[in-house]
Amino acid sequence: MLARGCFLLAICISRVLISSSRGVFLEPDQNVSVPIGWIQVGRVSASDQILLTFALKQQNTDKLQELLEQVSDPHSLQYGKYLSLDQLSSLIQPSEETLRIVWAWLRNHGVQNCSTVQTFDFLKCFMSASTAEKLLTGSKFNRFTDGHRTLIRSLAKYKIPEEVAKHVDFVGGMHRFPAKNTVISKAWKTSRHRIAGFHLGVTPAVLRKRYNLTASDVGSYENNSQAVAQFLEQYFHQLDLTVFMQLFGRSFVHRTQVDKVIGCQKGIMDGLEASLDVEYIMSIGGNIATWVFSNGGRHESQEPFLEWMTLLSNMSAIPWVHSISYGDDEDSLSMAYMKRINIEFMKAGVRGITLLFASGDDGAGCREVRRGVNTFNPSFPASSPYVTTVGGTSFKNPFQITAEVTDYISGGGFSNVFRMPNYQDVAVKSYLKRMKSLPPASYYNVSGRAYPDVAALSDNYWVVNNLIPIPWISGTSASTPVFSGILALINDRRFQKGLPALGFVNPLLYSLQGNGTSGAFFDVTTGCHFGCLDEKTEGRGFCASPSWDPVTGWGTPNYPELLKALLLGKVDDP
Repeated sequence: MLARGCFLLAICISRVLISSSRGVFLEPDQNVSVPIGWIQVGRVSASDQILLTFALKQQNTDKLQELLEQVSDPHSLQYGKYLSLDQLSSLIQPSEETLRIVWAWLRNHGVQNCSTVQTFDFLKCFMSASTAEKLLTGSKFNRFTDGHRTLIRSLAKYKIPEEVAKHVDFVGGMHRFPAKNTVISKAWKTSRHRIAGFHLGVTPAVLRKRYNLTASDVGSYENNSQAVAQFLEQYFHQLDLTVFMQLFGRSFVHRTQVDKVIGCQKGIMDGLEASLDVEYIMSIGGNIATWVFSNGGRHESQEPFLEWMTLLSNMSAIPWVHSISYGDDEDSLSMAYMKRINIEFMKAGVRGITLLFASGDDGAGCREVRRGVNTFNPSFPASSPYVTTVGGTSFKNPFQITAEVTDYISGGGFSNVFRMPNYQDVAVKSYLKRMKSLPPASYYNVSGRAYPDVAALSDNYWVVNNLIPIPWISGTSASTPVFSGILALINDRRFQKGLPALGFVNPLLYSLQGNGTSGAFFDVTTGCHFGCLDEKTEGRGFCASPSWDPVTGWGTPNYPELLKALLLGKVDDP
C-alpha cells in the first residue's frame, strides 16, 4: 500500500514538474510552409480527432551504430550475424524513465487512446484537436487539400515541456506534407526530347539482356522476399500485373500476383508509380515472393512515410529487400526528424534488411540561398548514410541495347547534414581529386555523404496502368525497383548456399570495388546531370567519370559478375 502511494505521489510530482516547466521547440528548423499544390481549407473543429506519433528517445543508439558497422563489414567476424526484432527491442527500447515521464505527460492532458510498437520507441495517440493544441504549445491545426485528399497539419511550430523534451525526438503528424514524387514521361515534355518517341522502349526483356540475366535467373528459395512501399495514395491492381506479364514476361518464370499487401488498396484508378514499382521488381526479381506496403495515410494527420517506418518496428517477419521511390529536400526537414529516421534505417540494417531509395529526378537540385546566390539541394532519404541510393542512366544509342550514359535527371550530390561515411571515403575523395572540372565549391558540402551508390536504366519504360500499356515512363522510380530485384535475386542464391541476407550492402559494395572487382558493374563514364540555371554552373551539376561518381555511383549491375562477387560471403582482409 505504501509502495502504491509512493508511485502515485511520484506521478503527481511528475505532473506538477511537467506542467510548470518551460517549453522547448523539438523541430525549430522544420519547414512549415504550405507546398505548391496544397491550399488551406480552414481550421479544424475542437472535437476533430488528431492522430499524433511520438518518437520516444531510444537507448544504446551508439551501440546500435557500432553493431550495424560490424554486421555489415565484410572484414568483421560479426558480418551477417543479424538481430531478431526481440533482440533489437532489448537493445534500443526507451528507458523506464522515458516511458514514465511521457505517459505521465499524456495522461495529465487526458490522452489515453495510445498504441505502441514492439520496440516501444513509438507511441501513436488519438486525441481531440483542442487537446493536441494544449499538449503541444503553439500548434494550430488546419485542414488542407490538394484537390484529391485532405490533410490536417499545423503551420505553427510546437513546443513541449522541457522535462518531456529530453525523452522525445519529434512528434509526427504536425508539419510534414507528403513529398510529390512523380514518374516522368519525357516524350511529352518538350520537343527537344521527342526522339524518345521513336524508342522501342525499355521492357523486362531489354533489362534482363542488358544486365546479363538468363531465363534461369529467377528466384527459387521459399523464404526469400522483396517489397515495394507506396506513400502517396498510389495503388496497384493485380490485373495490371497480369496483363504486363502476359505482354512482357513470357521469357522468364514469374508470378502474376503480389503475395501480400500491407495497408489498404482503396483507389479506383491505379497509380502509375505503383504499377511501375510492382511490375519491374517482379520482372527482375522474377518468381520471388513480393509484398506491397500501401501507406496512403488512413487518417488525415498521419505521415505515410513515418507510418511505414513504424510498421517495420512492429513486424518480426518482413521482406529482405525494400524498394522505395520517395524523397524530400534536406532543407525542408528538421534535423531531429532526419537523425531519428537514420536510426530507424540502422534498426533495419542490423536485422539484415536492405533498403534502396531512389536518388530523385532533380539532378543536383538547386536552392536559392538569397537573391543571386544558389547552392545544390540534396534529397533525403537518398542522402542517408544507411541506405543504398539508386541513380539513373539512359542508353547511349536509343535504338539499341548498348552502353549507358547518365540520365540528366538522375539525382546525386553531397549531403549538407550527414558526414561522409568511412566506407565511401576513399572512392569519393578519389573522384574529387581526379575531376578537372567540378562545380564551384560553394554549391556543395565536400565532406558530406555522397550519393548515389549504384544506378540502373531510368529512361523510357513500358508500364501497364489501368490495363493500358503506356510507353516512355522515366525516372529513378524505375531504376530503383530494378536494382532491388537484382539484390533480391542475389539474396536468393546466398540463402541457397547457407549465407545470410545482404542486409545493409554499401560497405560490401564499396569494399568490393575498392579491391578492383570492377566487372561487377558497367561503369558509366559519359554525361552530366543538371544543376542550377545560373551563370556559375550554366545548368550543369556533376559529371560521370571512371569508377564512382555522384551521378551514377559505381554504375549499373553486371548480374553474373555481381552475383559471383557477392556469393563470396565475406571479404578477406588485404
